[in-house]
Amino acid sequence: MAGNMKKKTERVEEKREKRPYAVAKYIRVSPYKVRTVLDLIRGKDALQAKAILEHLPNGGAEPTLKVLMSAIANAEHNRGMDRADLYVAECYANGGTSLKRMQPVSKGRGHAILKRTSHITVILDVKNAEGNI
Repeated sequence: MAGNMKKKTERVEEKREKRPYAVAKYIRVSPYKVRTVLDLIRGKDALQAKAILEHLPNGGAEPTLKVLMSAIANAEHNRGMDRADLYVAECYANGGTSLKRMQPVSKGRGHAILKRTSHITVILDVKNAEGNI
């Protein structure tokens, strides 16, 4: 029995993400709005992506900036990486649960309103020695 648990632990460890990342769940912004922001920073240098997010007026920019800063902190603290060598390797926003609300309309009816949430993930990686991604 213990042998199977060790094998399972090894399989889980192999599949675990080796790159530094951060996830924010149940953010009260629609994933459609967040994806437009993520498209701007995907593949960019981490510090350049931070500068872009700080100056964006979009609603999804602030939570995305927090996730990016958390991923940078994870890379520095947990992995000992240098902030200047990082770039945004992957970033995506998945839909979370929706809050269901009703809008009353005529004749006693109601229309459904979905207040969407998102799960934002940012994965960083180290640039090559030549500075290429």
